[in-house]
Amino acid sequence: MSQLTMKSNDTSEEVKPWVRRMGRFGYMSKGAVYGIVGILALLAALGVGGGETTDTSGAMQQVATLPFGEILLWIVGIGLFFYVMWELVRAIFDPQHKGTDAKGIFTRIAYAVSGIIYAGLAISALQIAMNARNGGGNSEQTISAMLLGQPFGQWLVGILGAGVIIYGLYNIYTGYKEKFMSKLIINDMSQSEKKLARKSGKIGLIARGVVLSMVGFFFVQTAITANPDESKGLDGALGEIASQPYGQVLLGLAAVGLILYAVYEIIRGRYARMNFGKDE
Repeated sequence: MSQLTMKSNDTSEEVKPWVRRMGRFGYMSKGAVYGIVGILALLAALGVGGGETTDTSGAMQQVATLPFGEILLWIVGIGLFFYVMWELVRAIFDPQHKGTDAKGIFTRIAYAVSGIIYAGLAISALQIAMNARNGGGNSEQTISAMLLGQPFGQWLVGILGAGVIIYGLYNIYTGYKEKFMSKLIINDMSQSEKKLARKSGKIGLIARGVVLSMVGFFFVQTAITANPDESKGLDGALGEIASQPYGQVLLGLAAVGLILYAVYEIIRGRYARMNFGKDE
């Protein structure tokens, strides 16, 4: 990783294009995972083919049942590892110049946490691809149980839940205000691509923000009750949406939102401003 230092353009120039492509493939793989979750949720909302709401790990299990599913899982798993490496590069080397003030440090820590979370998902994908694991428990319950076992465990779970809620609300704000467009190289995009990026990013980020805020709320519930069974991930949040009045309609809207978020992430993989190499 020391080769990636930003202090000398001469020493890092050979590596930059590779790092950039790695990150782009990672964004697209992340989009693919959310797309699968959204499609399964949409099928559940429509009552088609026994579809059911599921989290990202459950989506991987569904992919494994498809023709060439294991090959797809290998591609997605490797792509997610690329995304993890890009998140760690952003956290450690700060190619996007977030800085070392309080806001910058918080943002870079968030990148590192994101990397750790998606590393677990990448490992899960590859394990399923290798038939090393045929099922998985609720990862959120596992995280909660682990944290609850630590000193001040309930506080840790509560802080985690609050952080997820804040991140979810930030997604909603970013989507509503269309702040995400500044992350894209607009000049390289056609008018139709700009329109698709704007629409999919806005609706997708708002939908993802709502779902993440619900996940954070479940963590806070866990902190209050000290019961890890209260923790729920994407599947729990989508299931909660489905249980409301007009739940199937609401679930369908959330599913479409997640699919659009997937579209945005794929576009982001192509046009993201990475400030790492010759993007600008």
